Amino acid sequence: APAAPAVVTAGIALEFFQAAALIHDDIIDRSDTRRGAPSVHRQFSIQHRNARWHLDPERFGASSAILAGDLCLAFSEELFTSACEGLDCASARPIFNRMRTEVMAGQYLDLLEEAVGPDQTPDAAAERALNILRFKSAKYSMERPLMLGGALAGAGPELLEAFSSFALPLGEAFQLRDDVLGVFGDPAITGKPAGDDLREGKRTYLIARTLGASDARGRAMINSLLGRPDLSDADVAELRGRIEESGALAHTEQLIARRSADAFLALDGLPIDDLPAAALRALAEAAVTRTF
Repeated sequence: APAAPAVVTAGIALEFFQAAALIHDDIIDRSDTRRGAPSVHRQFSIQHRNARWHLDPERFGASSAILAGDLCLAFSEELFTSACEGLDCASARPIFNRMRTEVMAGQYLDLLEEAVGPDQTPDAAAERALNILRFKSAKYSMERPLMLGGALAGAGPELLEAFSSFALPLGEAFQLRDDVLGVFGDPAITGKPAGDDLREGKRTYLIARTLGASDARGRAMINSLLGRPDLSDADVAELRGRIEESGALAHTEQLIARRSADAFLALDGLPIDDLPAAALRALAEAAVTRTF
């Protein structure tokens, strides 16, 4: 089809946007690795050290990675604009713009949650954690890309809403699974050190539920360890034990199952052909059962 190259270009624009989000996210989270290799800011720091350049290698690494992420954002915008020269983007452009704003808002809410720290209202903290994962991850990783594809193919408002009903709970299940893997995942499979999310101090839904189910002494212990870069393997094991004993892990697994069920139910009702429906089902199954 004549529009095929433009559709591929739009897909590449999404890939560059995700690259920007991951590069900046690793800086914010102080993550040393990404998919088993040094994260981008660490690669720049290593380059600085190996070349014996002047000044602080860590500052050079973070600053260079910020620029690399910004460059990916610029490429993403250029590519999407280029794609729209060969496609009708009247309904797709607002989705693309909103997606970018949502991710930035989600990132800020995540930062704010870590900065505010311990909360005496655990239920509210759990709700905020769900809101963060919805805007920081679920929307841009699942919901908006599917809606973009639909809009570029000429889908009307009702079908786009149906896509959202499928993709948003799937995106939330995907991120909840990611949070579980960030604490309990196998480093050989995830490519990240064991308990990395605990060292980074991420106040995820899993952590919020753990705090909510703990007494004052337990909350104090968790808050004293969470976010310490020097967290030992024994400390990680202690926190893991608390998360399991509190019932937070089981509750999170149940929520993943509910969100997944919502997604599959919505998928069954999508008015689309068998082939794309099968592709979406395979994607959904991989998203919620993954181990990395």
